[in-house]
Amino acid sequence: MSAVRHPIADCHNDLLMSVRHQRERGQADPFGDFWLPQLREGGVALQVLPVCTEEQFVGEGALRRALLMIEEARHLAEVHADEVTIVTNGREIREAEEDGRIALLLAIEGAEPIGHSLELIDVMWREGVRMCSLSWNRRTMMADGVGEQDTGGRLTQLGVDAVRRMEDVGMLVDVSHLSEAGFFHLLDVASKPFIASHSSCRALADHPRNLSDEQLRAVRAADGFVAINAFGPFLTDGEPTVERFLDHVEHAIGVLGPERVGLGTDFIDDVVEVVDPVFTGLLVDWTQIPQTVGLQRPSDFPGLAEAGERRFGPDLARSVLSRNLTDFLVKTLGD
Repeated sequence: MSAVRHPIADCHNDLLMSVRHQRERGQADPFGDFWLPQLREGGVALQVLPVCTEEQFVGEGALRRALLMIEEARHLAEVHADEVTIVTNGREIREAEEDGRIALLLAIEGAEPIGHSLELIDVMWREGVRMCSLSWNRRTMMADGVGEQDTGGRLTQLGVDAVRRMEDVGMLVDVSHLSEAGFFHLLDVASKPFIASHSSCRALADHPRNLSDEQLRAVRAADGFVAINAFGPFLTDGEPTVERFLDHVEHAIGVLGPERVGLGTDFIDDVVEVVDPVFTGLLVDWTQIPQTVGLQRPSDFPGLAEAGERRFGPDLARSVLSRNLTDFLVKTLGD
């Protein structure tokens, strides 16, 4: 049996955070030493790289940190130009696929770096960012994250204007982490397809980070996309496994259809090992997080591919593992 059954397109891996921390501490090439072999072993063909604002950088430090992390992506892409490339449109995604290089797509996770200056959306676009969420778990000037559910907050006027600005420049709006009220407000504002880059199904695990069936149906009606999260607490109250992850994939397919579901794994175990432990508002007890055994890092993708093929057959498995997300990004980003 082949070590890699299918190519992989993954919509969320916080490896940039890890790489930045390690390089700040003197490690010359943490991407080449660990992450690139992981991505290759897993068969990853396309990887979305979020730029997330850690708690200690919220405020005026957010933009500085975001620019440094984008520069980190540029640096690792230059050092490993034969292996990876930063992509900004559908044509570049296809070219990377043909060249056998891993396509890296930049995203902003949480709008703290934008602050109240919507012109920075244009700046981020020119820097290669092609996806942006209005919030992480916390509140921003644009919206409430899922950690602020009690407020019932919708989008602010700045958030409404930000959605329109993103759509004008061609940037994908990401609804993962957005409060439920904000999600449904977005439906009244958005005129283009949007994405949930790393969300699972609330029908199977009643966690605020997961999407309800009503939300999934709204994504389908908007011609959008959902990438399923492999983070243990989002999959089950019991023991998270590859099969529980596939349960969420199967449920999402049943609501959204087979072409609107992909992977947004949110591997975090190896990131936490090297990142400063300043995490608040995670909605889980960080010391008690159950790991999804067999789906913790990119090198685990071959096992997921085999399990997915057993569950769905080779054609649907390939669609979920890579083709769906790749095709969605190619279509929405254009040439």
